[in-house]
Amino acid sequence: MSGSPITAAGGTSPQARIVLSLFLLWLAGNAMRLTLLAVPPVIPLIHDELNMSATQIGILTGLPSMMLALAAVPGSLLVAKLGMQAALIVGLLLTAIGGALRGALPDIAWLYAMTIATGAGVAIMQVTMPSVVRAWTPQRIAFATAVYTNGLLIGEILPVALMLPLVMPMVGGSWQWGFVVWSAPVIVIAIIILAMAPRSAAASNGTAVRRRWWPDWRKSLIWRLGFMLGTVNATYFSTNAFIPDYLRSHGQGEWISAALTSLNVGQLPASFLLLAFASRMERKAWPYVICGVLCVIAAAGIVFGTGPWIVAAASLQGFAAAAILVLVLALPPLLSPPDDVHRVTAAMFTISYSCAVITPIISGLLWDLSGIAALAFLPIGICGILLIILAPAINHVPKISQ
Repeated sequence: MSGSPITAAGGTSPQARIVLSLFLLWLAGNAMRLTLLAVPPVIPLIHDELNMSATQIGILTGLPSMMLALAAVPGSLLVAKLGMQAALIVGLLLTAIGGALRGALPDIAWLYAMTIATGAGVAIMQVTMPSVVRAWTPQRIAFATAVYTNGLLIGEILPVALMLPLVMPMVGGSWQWGFVVWSAPVIVIAIIILAMAPRSAAASNGTAVRRRWWPDWRKSLIWRLGFMLGTVNATYFSTNAFIPDYLRSHGQGEWISAALTSLNVGQLPASFLLLAFASRMERKAWPYVICGVLCVIAAAGIVFGTGPWIVAAASLQGFAAAAILVLVLALPPLLSPPDDVHRVTAAMFTISYSCAVITPIISGLLWDLSGIAALAFLPIGICGILLIILAPAINHVPKISQ
């Protein structure tokens, strides 16, 4: 399958096909986060049951980011060889199976291994999605990107909001079975997409075999954009990772669920705002500068605030991270020819998630070595400052005609 527009099927109207495509994109967006974000609410339980250190917790939360970086280029190869829809199904299945099996054995190495499998599946999906957007909705790329990003954000909110108050009581307080519960919808989504996905005009021609997959690493702009997205990824994943133990260490454990929920719910206003105004913010530096400032303020608010102020700061952090995420994810299908979208996407994710891998580990080490929990948020604040410094790079994004 190539990036060709979808074909008519069974006399279905173009409007109906667009609605179906947007619905499937939204579901796929959900599947990219449901399993990953089931972890932060139960980190204290995993920490105690497996007797993990703060550094080991940092590694656990950094592994998905590592796989989003390492598996991005192999994901591009998978798109080139199998086609985008087949690659998407592979990513969904790998995410669901790995996510469900994370708690199958009471062993840190096993938990790490299944987390790696889950992250690899998500990486394949993330590389595939921009190509799917371009193929299914070639005239509505920006809007479709906002739609699947909205689904991604919903997929982040649901597990952090419902894991502790709803799912854990349902499964007798077992975080292992909680992971199974959040993996089940991913299987269902894979089945729905397999059955209902629009057919590409090139689906029967085997054109995917002729597609290139290795990114063009010589493009300096991709590196700069990758680093910008990397600061946001590092901020988001590290904040999710360390809020639970940080609050518990300061005797504010009752705010864990509210803070994590706020971090993720805070992303929705940004998603809806950019759904309407993203096109006006393209190639503008000021949205990134503002979001960088908000990231620094939010990190300080979490460290120095208490109770409701921490919840508010977490919400602010989520808003800033989501705004940049939506803006950057729309770039590969807008800036690249159809058959190059997966290559550009793979390069950007490899760079950005490589940045995100090291930050939780550094945060955990700072906490372990100093014994000061607040230092875990120092690298997060630095990421906001780096985003401000790198923001002018966005002014150099070339305007490519569709």
